[in-house]
Amino acid sequence: MKHGFTTTVLLALFFSINSVLLTLPLRADEGMWTFDNPPAKQLKDKYHFAITQVWLDHVRLSSVRFNDGGSGSFISPNGLVLTNHHVALGQLQKISTQEKDYVADGFYAKTETEELKCPDLELNVLMSMENVTSQILGAAKPAMAPKEAFDARKAAIAKITEESLKKTGLRSDVIPLYQGSEYWLYRYKKYTDIRLVMAPEQQIAFFGGDDDNFTYPRYDLDMAFFRVYENGKPVHSENYLKWNSAGANDGDLVFVSGNPGSTDRLQTMAQLEFLRDVSYPFRFKRFDRLVAMLKRYSQLGPEQARRAMVRIFGINNALKAWGGEYKGLLDTALIAKRQEGENAFRDKVNSNPEWKNEYGSAWDSIAAAIERSKSTFKQANYRNLPGRLAGIATTIVEYVEEIKKPDGERLPQFQDAKLPSLKFYLLSPAPVYSDLEEYSLADGLQESLEELGPNDPWMQTVLGNKAPQEVAKELIAGTKLADPKFRKELIEGGKAAVNASTDPLIVLARKIDPMARTMQQWREINVTSAIDQASELIGKARFAVYGKTVYPDATFTLRLSYGTMKGYPMNGTIAPAKTTMYGLFDRALSFNNEGEFALPKRYFERKDQLNLATQINFVSTCDIIGGNSGSPTINEKGELIGVIFDGDIESLPGRFVYDETANRAVSVATGAMMECLRKIYDAKALADEIEEAGVHTASK
Repeated sequence: MKHGFTTTVLLALFFSINSVLLTLPLRADEGMWTFDNPPAKQLKDKYHFAITQVWLDHVRLSSVRFNDGGSGSFISPNGLVLTNHHVALGQLQKISTQEKDYVADGFYAKTETEELKCPDLELNVLMSMENVTSQILGAAKPAMAPKEAFDARKAAIAKITEESLKKTGLRSDVIPLYQGSEYWLYRYKKYTDIRLVMAPEQQIAFFGGDDDNFTYPRYDLDMAFFRVYENGKPVHSENYLKWNSAGANDGDLVFVSGNPGSTDRLQTMAQLEFLRDVSYPFRFKRFDRLVAMLKRYSQLGPEQARRAMVRIFGINNALKAWGGEYKGLLDTALIAKRQEGENAFRDKVNSNPEWKNEYGSAWDSIAAAIERSKSTFKQANYRNLPGRLAGIATTIVEYVEEIKKPDGERLPQFQDAKLPSLKFYLLSPAPVYSDLEEYSLADGLQESLEELGPNDPWMQTVLGNKAPQEVAKELIAGTKLADPKFRKELIEGGKAAVNASTDPLIVLARKIDPMARTMQQWREINVTSAIDQASELIGKARFAVYGKTVYPDATFTLRLSYGTMKGYPMNGTIAPAKTTMYGLFDRALSFNNEGEFALPKRYFERKDQLNLATQINFVSTCDIIGGNSGSPTINEKGELIGVIFDGDIESLPGRFVYDETANRAVSVATGAMMECLRKIYDAKALADEIEEAGVHTASK
């Protein structure tokens, strides 16, 4: 599974797990656990492993979040960070040119002076966690209507994050957990001077292409190395994971520390049915069209194909992941188990008069809010301007309006604690391709016209009497927003500068902004606030009935998973726990070394130098999902033995349930990474830095 930005991922279940998460103790290697509530008892009972606070702190401070989607880890005291190639893919393209394609050809900086600065990459390290539930929930009084309570919580969150930022200087995010029945303040050390050190060719990083994506056995070298700088120098990483090229053996206990994007294991049946009947069909329709548009654009020439490649890659990855998730939602056994779990939970609530009075109506409230949301679903999803430049325009117009308000009354993305990261994105010097912007905007407006109709007020405002293609051409040809300096002038000039601007994208963004705000307000009153309030009640009911014995849904925040290196039954045979470099060459030759199964030329040229018995990929029962890409896989000693890059096809319903029978996380093995750094890529300086900081090396 490409568990990157797209973040953000079948079969009838052999036994009920998360669908009866609320009625049975956890028995499998299940869960994406917060670091304040690790699975200490499960690890002690099942594996006789005593997890310590020292171990947890070291792993937490060695782990890194890629804020554009994905995870990673420090692996040397000199700021060296390891993640996946596909997590690095967006940055690789942004620093590439028509003359130098680092995605296709790879990159290696032999010295620090050769390292390439990324235009807009932010990395986060979780420094501390603080329970602020009482402050957030206490702000909403019992007599308040759902929208009043929603606004009160929003104001309390803004106050907490603003005070934390001023006090500590750390990025401060308030994270809702357990459906909003708990809130935690997460403080992050933020780094924005990130430089590329090494990445192999995409052909080996994504060996097997889309055919092999979300499958196993696999043979991918999905790795990339960055270095973190501060004040112009590499940071000194006091906490980093020591490299162990010896890896793990079948049955060994392993852990994954990363940032899973989102799961829906605690959502109600009404929410799952909305995903099944409305949300997923919409996604397939929209993104199939997007891929078709990008492929048409790619046919204009090799440079256009290069520009569109990353988006096509990301969308195809998402479509395959969503397909597996959707198949899970269509699985009658899965749905029956989820329904059984919800019924059992509600029966326990209703059997206690006090619980019934306080929590009993929450499920019906969510169902009613979801039903209301359907009336504006098309408007909410098709009244938008696609493309990077159009997104920048609408954000700047929103920004200058929101910044005038008290912090607690702003839209969450414009609160003071979020502004540094927002401005970092808005002022990114990453290249803009005007022809691709025009192509994307024209097709997106045509799609909106087909779905909303010509009489829709938003369409009339955007198009007037013109065709989508004509409007897109005029907007992109006339805008100056490709220039970061122009964006900065607008932001610093505030509302006066934006109101005076004649830039066509800014002018259009000003016209449609009132409609977007009206829609936002309607949804907050009729949908979001009602679901938030009811979800909070269900979370409280869960604690009342079962206590805090389960983990919360994923929220793209740091989590710890555990499991064992273990194969599984597959296609009438057995999938091995590991694959080797022998298998890599066999798979290439089995497909005549052609297409997606062709190896870069240097691999056959240097094959005889390699130890082909070296592990290249392995699987474990660790519980992961999109966002975990690049997460370190570590052993009991906290040593790095691999990097998560995928999940098998059977793991895709893991958004809704976990099935240990065949749910597997796929990692790149450290042994293969080191073997290739030294013998394929001549990256001696990088390999030496890693191994000098490490403890174990495989035989060469």
